Amino acid sequence: MPDAEDVRRVALSLPDTAEKTAWSMPTFRVAGKMFATLPEDETSLAVRCPKEERDELVLAEPEKFWIAGHEAQFAWVRARIAALEGEEELRDILADSWRQAAPARLLEVHPRLGLPAGS
Repeated sequence: MPDAEDVRRVALSLPDTAEKTAWSMPTFRVAGKMFATLPEDETSLAVRCPKEERDELVLAEPEKFWIAGHEAQFAWVRARIAALEGEEELRDILADSWRQAAPARLLEVHPRLGLPAGS
């Protein structure tokens, strides 16, 4: 079962990623653009997620995903770290969010990072 240190390690392993404290919590940024945070005393993570996909995730796995009230108008979703199935799922979630925030120059260098297997 992943924990906050796994989130930190995996997030920082992604290209051009740095950790920065904002709003009294750790945030992770690619080329300066935020793609993940560790709110809720580091028991959950918030990541970028298109609203349509976010709504489907929450409906399909409400024990794992939810939308924080103050983030409802934004394309972000929360995930309970302890509910994740393992490091592979954590890596997939973080890489997908990284991809949504990364600049074109990084996407060109890492064209497969954050894409589902087989696509």
